[in-house]
Amino acid sequence: MTFLIKLAYFRVDMNKVMGVQRSCAVVFTNRRYATEGEKKTPKIYTKTGDKGFSSTFTGERRPKEDLIFEALGNTDELSSAIGLAREYCLDKGHAFTVQLDKIQCILQDVGSNIATPRSSARDSHIKKTEFTNSSTTNLENWIDQFTEELPPLTNFILPSGGKSSAALHLARAICRRAERSVAPIVRSGEADQDVAKFLNRLSDYLFTVARYTAMKEGEKDTIYKRPQ
Repeated sequence: MTFLIKLAYFRVDMNKVMGVQRSCAVVFTNRRYATEGEKKTPKIYTKTGDKGFSSTFTGERRPKEDLIFEALGNTDELSSAIGLAREYCLDKGHAFTVQLDKIQCILQDVGSNIATPRSSARDSHIKKTEFTNSSTTNLENWIDQFTEELPPLTNFILPSGGKSSAALHLARAICRRAERSVAPIVRSGEADQDVAKFLNRLSDYLFTVARYTAMKEGEKDTIYKRPQ
């Protein structure tokens, strides 16, 4: 049995993820598991954060309002929003939900990289959590594929187009916030630059797939009109 204990700060092997749909529940934790013969169940709470501090993957203790934990919280919220949008899209039978699966797994990798500040990381930490731009290239290819089927965008549109589309727009807005919170960490050299690139491209993907979803469901986007 696999226990999902905490926000994953451990790198997911994307070669394995590409072959399965929902298999990214690998978690870094310092909790002690029961040995053979014991029948202890790991507890979800550790009380180590009760005084307002938390640990990075490198073992460094920082205040919970630190930029790193702000960025981690935003990426976690982003993944949750994508998960909700995915459920709406599954109900409508959209085939691209497998892409959303993969994106959620990649966001675990993003979290791993953010949670490993380079100023306190050893080579072994960096090797486990390095983030490359191959995932960004995949997003760009998906965006191009959807765009070929969409009519040209000639007006500003409001988040709309049915429940699936609106949920994807919400995820897009959260993605923008995640990108803003990651930007100062990347600029300081504490996280890989490709993390920021991925989040930037992900918001473009979510906008495009939201439009695509509305089109496929026969819904209309709400066009912005200046109030009279």
